[in-house]
Amino acid sequence: MTGVPARRRRDAGHDAVRGDVEALVDAYRGDLVEAGLFAQKPVTSTARTFFLETGVEGWAGLSLAEQCALPAKFRRVVSWLIVTGRVRPSPDYLVVCRPHIGLVAAHLQAGFHERFRTTAADLGFRPIVSRLQWSALVRVSALTGLRPEQLTTTVIRDGHAALHAAIGRHHPDSHAAQALSGALFGGRTTLFHMGVLDEAPRKVNPDRCAERAAAWASVAPLLAATLSGYIAQTRLSLRASTMVRVEGALRGFACWITEHAPEVACVADLRRRHIEAYKLHLGVRPSAKGGKLTKSAQADQIGALRTCFERLTEWGGGDLPSAVLVFAGDLPIRDEPLPRFLDDGAFAKLLQATRNDPDPFVRLTVEFLARTGLRKGEFLDLTVDSVVQIGAAYWLHVPLGKLRTDRYIPLHPQLKDLLDEWLVTRPASLRSPYLFIEHGQRIRQGRVDRAVAKTADAAGIGHVNPHRLRHTLATQAINRGMSLEAIAALLGHRSMRMTMVYARIANRTVADEYFAVAEKVEALYDAPRELPADAEGAEMRKLRAEMHRRMLGNGYCARPVGLDCHFESICESCTFFQTTIEFRPTLQAQRDDAADKGQLGRQKVFDGLLTRLEDTAS
Repeated sequence: MTGVPARRRRDAGHDAVRGDVEALVDAYRGDLVEAGLFAQKPVTSTARTFFLETGVEGWAGLSLAEQCALPAKFRRVVSWLIVTGRVRPSPDYLVVCRPHIGLVAAHLQAGFHERFRTTAADLGFRPIVSRLQWSALVRVSALTGLRPEQLTTTVIRDGHAALHAAIGRHHPDSHAAQALSGALFGGRTTLFHMGVLDEAPRKVNPDRCAERAAAWASVAPLLAATLSGYIAQTRLSLRASTMVRVEGALRGFACWITEHAPEVACVADLRRRHIEAYKLHLGVRPSAKGGKLTKSAQADQIGALRTCFERLTEWGGGDLPSAVLVFAGDLPIRDEPLPRFLDDGAFAKLLQATRNDPDPFVRLTVEFLARTGLRKGEFLDLTVDSVVQIGAAYWLHVPLGKLRTDRYIPLHPQLKDLLDEWLVTRPASLRSPYLFIEHGQRIRQGRVDRAVAKTADAAGIGHVNPHRLRHTLATQAINRGMSLEAIAALLGHRSMRMTMVYARIANRTVADEYFAVAEKVEALYDAPRELPADAEGAEMRKLRAEMHRRMLGNGYCARPVGLDCHFESICESCTFFQTTIEFRPTLQAQRDDAADKGQLGRQKVFDGLLTRLEDTAS
């Protein structure tokens, strides 16, 4: 009699297990049916067998090798359990077994997956890339039991770290870690523009905080405290990029002092001999790119020290320099070369190569930089509302840049057209105010560098960087009579001293005086000598006739016969030029002559005149 209750309890327990199994099988069947997948008896039988023989808790208790050794038909059921949040796999399982949970999630979460796929396509990602992004995000979701639409930046970051560590344990020499990073970065970008994440991912440099902290920890405590306090104060007023250089210069000096002058415990212990020895060290110290430090780099290092000691003296405090340690003469004299610019011929070749390039960003970038003189950082900081209309003209609002100032500059109509063409292709789903976006991310400066270098290479004019186009515009402007004040306003110079450097390239006073003197000197040697008429041969008479043909009202044209004249059609190009139908044969002949000689610009002028005559006649 005593065995009956126990048997009943066993039967009840068995029925409960059977009920749990059937509930899982029903859920499995329901998800497959909803996803439009095959869900007949063989599939549900496999699921039932797995739940009865292994079960959810049983699978979680298996070793990694045992989990991976399960038959493929059972691993498909496990993938369903993972995607539906009923099982949380380890990062090692996801890395070693590589279950196809991305495909399963795409079927079971079809609505969100379709939104993800559409947004990724709008951002310019290829289908295979968006599939990799989705798969990576689903793996992160599996670690936390969340659905992809529930992910946050912190969750993705933590999941990335866990998967990265697992890859390092099982596939240390593969590129899987790099592929995972790229896929998650792109996936986060897509989720941001879908509105799932609050911030877009940003590419950051490796974190070297620990290295910097260790370096400062090796410095004498009082010296480190004084210099660190100065850095903290200046950080409040200087740009972050500037502070990177300042902190690096002071840290390098402090570490050098610790190694070569251990008796120095604070700033007050520093003496002139320490500065002189450090200057010698900088003169032979290798740079990060190889070779020795340049004069400019040495001046930056010593200048940072000089400014620091001067400020500490001005501020007062317990640890001050005992005397003036760094003098103005300690800074190496920097070279002041003239800005490098493109001459008119090279510039024309560059623009021609630009207009023939198939990439719209390349065409827009080179034309824009060449015609506005923007710095590449200012160019990339433009927003979709940067163009404003004032009266009948368009103006470009250049945002705060290198010199902490913004400005408005006139926008050429051709540039307005190029911008409009770029905006037409802008995805409507973008959540960014910036104008230049590619694959959901802001275009970086390296892309601008490559665009300019590409067209320069196609033009055959050697290497050209974006800033050289800025110098070219300024040089072209000053050579054509633009005032220094207008050039300064166009380029955003804060002082005329910055603009005066271009006056050194094209000094009109020097040019006028030089040619005036040259004319007088040449007159001493080049005075024409008349010969008797009967002394002239056939060639001499031909040359004299050519001289008369080239005679101008105030001199002669010395253009070689083989070269075309750039001003041959200057009258026809003038806005005041008028013509009538009786001159059409002459205009046609001039147009044909330009076409035969390959003078495209001159041909275009006469094409316009002929078209205008036809329109008038009609």
